[in-house]
Amino acid sequence: MNQAYVHGYSERENKRLEDQASTLTELLHGDSIFPAGSHILEAGCGVGSQTLTLARQNPRASFTSIDISASSLEQAREKLRSAGYQNVQFKQADMFNLPFKPCTFDHVFVCFVLEHLQNPVEALACLKRVLKSGGTITIIEGDHGSAYFYPDSEEAHKAIQCQIKLQAKLGGNALIGRELYPLLTKSGYTGIRVSPRMVYVDASKPGLVDGFIRKTFSAMIEGVREQAIRQKLIDATIFEKGIRDLYRTAESDGTFCYTFFKATGSNDQEEI
Repeated sequence: MNQAYVHGYSERENKRLEDQASTLTELLHGDSIFPAGSHILEAGCGVGSQTLTLARQNPRASFTSIDISASSLEQAREKLRSAGYQNVQFKQADMFNLPFKPCTFDHVFVCFVLEHLQNPVEALACLKRVLKSGGTITIIEGDHGSAYFYPDSEEAHKAIQCQIKLQAKLGGNALIGRELYPLLTKSGYTGIRVSPRMVYVDASKPGLVDGFIRKTFSAMIEGVREQAIRQKLIDATIFEKGIRDLYRTAESDGTFCYTFFKATGSNDQEEI
């Protein structure tokens, strides 16, 4: 089951994903630690931006990282090869039709993937089948409805809404972070815990000003300009002002807040 990706597969988008991963490493992955000897399935690894962090933080664990895109997998392989990590095996696969036997993995890791899927409950159920009894799943997603900033801007909010609407048209959900608990519950996981991870940025945090406001969030919204205007979701003048206002929050008197959600759950089914 192929899924459209609203952000596209451009070199610019790949760079944005790398900037996002490096900027948010501690916030999102400071506790992404698995026991030594674990075998972890990373579903939807893309170009390997998160894979690099996982491999570095878990040198005594092994990962099988899958993605449906052959070109993304090749970039991920090269990224890990260049960094010298050898605890990751890459495989082209569809998470709705996984080529693994039931109860293969100790843990499953999914980051920024469910937001792009038409049926995230089905995806989570498919992943549960290859998870050992007592194994765990970790999911990280954002929620664009959580973005607020100073100076506030009606045009900036309208530009953000364009990204949300475009993703919804493709069957995705840019507001999925708030839904992780019910999604995991519907998929049959137990012991579910959800941890909100807020990014708060002001001028005292120059790394986040550049890495998150400019290179991650504003760049992501700016990247849907052509689609939004072509589909008449917004007037070009309003969109352009909205983007300027988003970048304006990166100035010395600006602030920006956004919340990610990290959820974990367990598989209590009996092994087959």
